[in-house]
Amino acid sequence: MASFWDRWAWFYDLAERTNLGANTAAAKRVGELVPTGARVLDCAAGTGEFSLAAAGKAASVLSTDLSRPMLDRAAAKARRRGLTNISFALRDITALSDPDGSFDAVIAANVLHLLPQPEKALAELWRVTAPGGRLILPTYLQGKVGTAAGTLIKIYQGVGFHYEHAFTPETYRAFFEKNGYPLTALEVIPGRVPEGIAVLNR
Repeated sequence: MASFWDRWAWFYDLAERTNLGANTAAAKRVGELVPTGARVLDCAAGTGEFSLAAAGKAASVLSTDLSRPMLDRAAAKARRRGLTNISFALRDITALSDPDGSFDAVIAANVLHLLPQPEKALAELWRVTAPGGRLILPTYLQGKVGTAAGTLIKIYQGVGFHYEHAFTPETYRAFFEKNGYPLTALEVIPGRVPEGIAVLNR
């Protein structure tokens, strides 16, 4: 997966504009859900929009991804915005090096649908969330798109993008229930490709 994202890091933000309303609203909402003064981990951060949104309230944000070119773009955005409470590191979402309970809030946005075994990532994300902390998981709901968005997804697939799960609000909720995690809330952000924001309070 990293090689695809390395190759297309330059194009990622342009592609995100095709679903701009949902992406902007989801990042804003995640920023609101981050507790004030939290130590935040953002996994699969891409070019950093959710990390940047979290930085407004967080004490610190560790923005991580498997792709160095993605993180380089995220770091450039942080510098342009004058944010000094964000650091960047390479991490594998399915095998985090951080100790148990390291973070007050953990974010993994728009990645679970890409993974063949998202439950592995979920276990790691939950592990590093501190007791009393919050796990925030926005994910695209490809199973709930219209014809125009379906065509857009097919274009992405033509250049090598593939997703493993076409979640709907119902199947996304069932994913947590099946794996035994306490889903606190599931908010749906409308858009060309809607986003479901799952919130789990530990």
